[in-house]
Amino acid sequence: MSSYVLLANFTDQGIRNIKEAPKRRAAARELAGKFGVQVKSSQLAMGAFDLIIQAEAADDADIAKYVLSLASRGNVRTTTIKVFPEADFDKILAAVA
Repeated sequence: MSSYVLLANFTDQGIRNIKEAPKRRAAARELAGKFGVQVKSSQLAMGAFDLIIQAEAADDADIAKYVLSLASRGNVRTTTIKVFPEADFDKILAAVA
């Protein structure tokens, strides 16, 4: 499984209906499952982003399908970052010439 960090901001629609956020969060987790994505955690954030979501997926295509489907609902816009655990980072460094 690959790891991803989704940095999200509420859209105007998302903030107008902010009280529905707990239901939307549950629906987003359910949607993730349809694409084989596991949402590991989600946090409300302060600063440049409103939400930080940690997720895992078998490949980039699965996370792309999830993020596009999530964004199509109109409540958040996301920036997706693929991240590597320390063990993978060390393997990558070992291969650097």
